[in-house]
Amino acid sequence: MATIDRQTATLALAHALAAAGRGLPVFPLSATKLPALRSPHHGEQPPVHCRGECGLPGHGVHDATTDPAAVRALFAAAPRATGYGIACGRAPHRLVGIDLDIDTAHGNDSVGALQQLALQHLFTIPPTVTVLTPSGGRHLWLTGPADTTVPNSAGRLAPGIDVRGSGGYLVGPGSVTAHGRYRLAPGTAHLPPAPCPRALLRLLTPPPRRPAGAPGSTAPTETPGRRGEGLIQFVLAAHEGQRNTRLFWAACRAYEHGFGDALADALTAAAVRTGLTEQEARAAIASAERLTRGRG
Repeated sequence: MATIDRQTATLALAHALAAAGRGLPVFPLSATKLPALRSPHHGEQPPVHCRGECGLPGHGVHDATTDPAAVRALFAAAPRATGYGIACGRAPHRLVGIDLDIDTAHGNDSVGALQQLALQHLFTIPPTVTVLTPSGGRHLWLTGPADTTVPNSAGRLAPGIDVRGSGGYLVGPGSVTAHGRYRLAPGTAHLPPAPCPRALLRLLTPPPRRPAGAPGSTAPTETPGRRGEGLIQFVLAAHEGQRNTRLFWAACRAYEHGFGDALADALTAAAVRTGLTEQEARAAIASAERLTRGRG
């Protein structure tokens, strides 16, 4: 087992060095996909705000570097590392990761949801580096412009779609985790990360929410317009096993943007058309309202 561990660690370092050579900042990961180095501030009274200013390794994604000597030093300090993370949002590529999860148990079709968003917002995902995950999902690598910060998000774009942006990281291809190996999709290894389409970039960087009542804010009773139409179509496209998830997601987005109450009846009607009862639909929308109200 020790021999296998050493071999895995050696391969992880080799893959990390290759990625660093392409300008991708890297750092070691454990088999759990978490940073392999323990924080030097472990045991200190929280909150700890150090992001590596102390000069010691163990700050997760903030350790990421493209310097080969520094990469070797990080892996030497983490001999049990089985993989590596790639920091997103960092120059020169300013990587943006689109993480498409596969969740057959809950009927989530993240690939289909992304295709629907592309049709709705008139963009095309260009050929780009694609990493296949052990669970059957995939990571799409895109690049962002220097003047735009893409935040991390989970499920905001659509159920099963997570976004890795500034401060986040992707598991690099060649990494081995407790669930298996991450590998490049056939035919994408030679590709550079493609620029993120502008229409998709606008979805990834929503405008800051304004306080209720502030000039230009959206009142809850405002007519939802085209934004609401898109959410209704998203609910109508649900297959069996997706209906509750899609309705809940759409209702959360409507309440986050201030027109949840105005859209509730239309969302309910759409959900009933997909096969939910009115009671089930109203309950899902009420749950979405409670959740989003709690975030305010």
